[in-house]
Amino acid sequence: MTYTQLALTGVTVAVVLDLFIFQTRLVTRKVFWTSYAIIITFQLITNGILTGLRIVRYNGDAILGSSTPANHAPPFMGEGRIAFAPVEDLFFGYALVLLTLVLWVWNGRRGIQREPLSGPPRI
Repeated sequence: MTYTQLALTGVTVAVVLDLFIFQTRLVTRKVFWTSYAIIITFQLITNGILTGLRIVRYNGDAILGSSTPANHAPPFMGEGRIAFAPVEDLFFGYALVLLTLVLWVWNGRRGIQREPLSGPPRI
């Protein structure tokens, strides 16, 4: 599978888990999308630094729309990139954030909590 196919598969799996398996339905809530707007801003900054400084490199043949070889500096925008990083990174980030929050909400609904509870003891 290509990097693009893996990214789209990750998004699909995360959304199916949210809507149908765990039924948390986070993607239908305004608060999720508001929170995700904040998260994606910092993801773009982090990805931009790591990819722009070439700490992380991608072969242009492996990502969507790019012809830039791994040994050349990537463009800031264009050729399948946003802030130097491949657009697929946004898909992977979305899937990871959604899956983490789905599991968090689902476990919270089941009453799974850290023991002992944080804060002062309840008397």
